[in-house]
Amino acid sequence: MDRGNFGQLQAARDFLFERRTDYDGARRDFRWPAFTRFNFAEDWFDVIAANNDAEALRVLSDDGAATSRSFAELSCESKRIANFLRSLGMRNGDPVLLVMGNMVPLWESMLALIRLGAVIIPATPLLSASDISDRIERGGVRFVIAQRDYVERFEHGAWTGIVTDGVAPGWSSLDEARGFADQFTADRPTDADDPMMLYFTSGTTAKAKLVVHSHTSYPVGHLSTMYWIGLKRGDRHLNISSPGWAKHAWSCLFAPWLAEAAIIVLDHARFDVRKTLDLLVNEKITTFCAPPTVWRMLVQEDLAAWPVTVRELLSAGEPLNPEIIERIREAWGVTIRDGFGQTETSVMIANTPGQPVLAGKVGRPLPGFEVDLLDQEGRFADEGQIVISLKPARPVGLMAGYRENDVLRPLAGDYHLTGDIASRDADGLFTYIGRADDVFKSSDYRISPFELESALIEHPLVLEVAVVPSPDPVRLAVPKAFITLVPGTAPTAESARAILLHARTVLGPFKRIRRIEFADLPKTISGKIRRIELQRLERQRHEDGTSSAQSWTEDDLI
Repeated sequence: MDRGNFGQLQAARDFLFERRTDYDGARRDFRWPAFTRFNFAEDWFDVIAANNDAEALRVLSDDGAATSRSFAELSCESKRIANFLRSLGMRNGDPVLLVMGNMVPLWESMLALIRLGAVIIPATPLLSASDISDRIERGGVRFVIAQRDYVERFEHGAWTGIVTDGVAPGWSSLDEARGFADQFTADRPTDADDPMMLYFTSGTTAKAKLVVHSHTSYPVGHLSTMYWIGLKRGDRHLNISSPGWAKHAWSCLFAPWLAEAAIIVLDHARFDVRKTLDLLVNEKITTFCAPPTVWRMLVQEDLAAWPVTVRELLSAGEPLNPEIIERIREAWGVTIRDGFGQTETSVMIANTPGQPVLAGKVGRPLPGFEVDLLDQEGRFADEGQIVISLKPARPVGLMAGYRENDVLRPLAGDYHLTGDIASRDADGLFTYIGRADDVFKSSDYRISPFELESALIEHPLVLEVAVVPSPDPVRLAVPKAFITLVPGTAPTAESARAILLHARTVLGPFKRIRRIEFADLPKTISGKIRRIELQRLERQRHEDGTSSAQSWTEDDLI
């Protein structure tokens, strides 16, 4: 480990602690630490974990059981796992796919892989078998670490499988790591810009983009996320997020442990509002982050009946309705603060502790980020695409680049274009508007219409299809498919049921088509489908309370 690296990161962290409510001072004087070599597990975690029996991780299961690990225990166990994985042939730079739920081995494995210098490919357990095969192929995966429940989704391939719990035919078991030493020496130090994580993120093309993060861009970059959350040493932080998504790494790994706070997570099959509220009280949660879908479910309860001890409440993923923020404030006396970032970044714009929160405003740029807006002509504007300045120095909390055809395409030019649209008022506060393309959010998951359309077009009854968001009171929006049937096919409930069943088979649960309508699709003169017209139609129907006679919902038919 490099004590100099620890000292630099600790100084930057402590500066943000000291300026926790001094936004102007933090923006003016914060500087990212600069490293030539850095390893989060060795240079940071092991140092704070030395002889430290404080709780670092607590996993709460459906049946009420709790599994806890201290900083010292996680440090030792991750070293054993690193030695075990190296005995299987894993080396620095090897891509490793992780598929597991919120279980202790997820955190132990992440720390172990960081030590080894392997490239972590997080994957949600919601992925289908075809999704997993795509990630294995395009990610060049050499090793897979998966929960036993998901082993059957994997086809045989030129990779080594490790099951996290119990045994599975043809797979090694992570239980074998117990026989290895709890001291570990890396084959070579990890350079600061070595790849550490590879995320697959939905886009508007047939294939998802591959986002590459380095050994500094996420671990060190999440100083901004720590600042937004308002974490303090010793906090108990609960974040509602599924493993495999970037937000899980944001708030269930790097930001809390940068602050030396405890990570509290739920290992529940389904989100339960009352159980979650009970846990907020019983576990004495001090900082709580959840997507808007969860907040909309929480306010259906009499929140004042739960005497929570929360100091900070956060929301991310999409703008949160002002009325929801007000109802939470009335019940608990704490104002929810929005934050904005991407898979490609840590939090870059947010409402930070101690600053007034205005309805509909996502906040101001975080310390270490220079953010602006460019219109369609590339001119600075008060409304336009959110861009991150790369000069004179790029922020540490920004990805290394996109990987294309097994080659890293680093960021170039003066700005990174986020693809998100916002406006900015005279006080520098940003209001998020939406994506520049057709990607939309459903229950905090980003949905690529093209991907869903590609799956539906495989059905023999489908001639053409366009997927758009359909307003939903709980999920914000759900995927709706407008379909033109092949000639001679009747637009009946039976046809709709057949197509929806097909969608269930080929798409993961979070991508599922929830509504369907048979119609002629509006097109441009050149023959391109005008999804914007369908989106407007769906919004208008939602406002009017009307629907088409040739439309059905999943609940109607399945």
